[in-house]
Amino acid sequence: MGIYLSSPKTDKFSEDGENDKLRYGLSSMQGWRASMEDAHAAILNLDDNTSFLGVYDGHGGKVVSKFCAKYLHQQVLSNEAYAAGDVGTSLQKAFFRMDEMMQGQRGWRELSVLGDKINKFSGMIEGFIWSPRSGDSANKPDAWAFEEGPHSDFPGPNSGSTACVAVIRHKQLVVANAGDSRCVISRKGQAYNLSRDHKPDLEAEKERILKAGGFIHAGRVNGSLNLARAIGDMEFKQNKFLPTEKQIVTASPDINTVELCDDDDFLVLACDGIWDCMTSQQLVDFIHEQMNSETKLSVVCEKVLDRCLAPNTAGGEGCDNMTMILVQFKKPLQSTEPTPSDTEPKPEPSQPEASHDEPSSSN
Repeated sequence: MGIYLSSPKTDKFSEDGENDKLRYGLSSMQGWRASMEDAHAAILNLDDNTSFLGVYDGHGGKVVSKFCAKYLHQQVLSNEAYAAGDVGTSLQKAFFRMDEMMQGQRGWRELSVLGDKINKFSGMIEGFIWSPRSGDSANKPDAWAFEEGPHSDFPGPNSGSTACVAVIRHKQLVVANAGDSRCVISRKGQAYNLSRDHKPDLEAEKERILKAGGFIHAGRVNGSLNLARAIGDMEFKQNKFLPTEKQIVTASPDINTVELCDDDDFLVLACDGIWDCMTSQQLVDFIHEQMNSETKLSVVCEKVLDRCLAPNTAGGEGCDNMTMILVQFKKPLQSTEPTPSDTEPKPEPSQPEASHDEPSSSN
């Protein structure tokens, strides 16, 4: 059986939510994989004017993706750059902060609780997936005090996770991404990639990997990891002479800021279990088709998951965990119209034959 089950687990975790500015639906499914390593967060009201949505695709285990789903939005909110209105900087710092928080005694304890081990405090086994909801106490920042203990020198997990998150504040959309999960916006039916898949064979990624002392074999970092950026994966971040953003694998996110306008149909965040099966434009077209007859966004997401699920494991595609968040903006976004220069997304339109466009990003 290897990494695949003899038959897929098609039970889905689905959820819908809305506030006065947007509504979302999401769905996740284990599929053919032997375990569920995806996680997500949908926080409608990070503060009075801001929503946060994120997908996290774990590898080597589920603990890092669940850790990010529980804590990353907290760190965005608590960063002083956020209070100053700089969402992009607060996102970047939050990504790096995840690696820091997972080290030492406190990190070891938190990861143990989020993993497959029994929670010593409640005696209960952690659930299938972590998905904090709006208004959850998980929104409250944690001071993350240092703890003494037998695992004080814990260097952090060797498992890891992608992170692709979107922060929506008024007309502004800020996307942060590390890894190969992806964010796509549909504008007048055209798919625009708002993130770039960080694969080792990209020139900028390859240059950093080699300079840090790593190598690429068969499209994988040091012959094992098929991502160039991720949270966790601490075995690739041990060069004490290099800053965090220049390690073999880095958590450094691309930050892309886009002004929303009335032409925007919806936003999609999804793990590569979806993108392995559909290009960005194919997914946008499929969603538009489904939304003609289905108003519940989580059901649209479920139909995408079913569409991508492979009939067997012979080909590999369609056999991964799958998670997708679909966001629809309530109109009008604001009483004033955006200027023409504000209405163009930074990336080029996604083409069906080449959905891995490299967007221009702003920090």
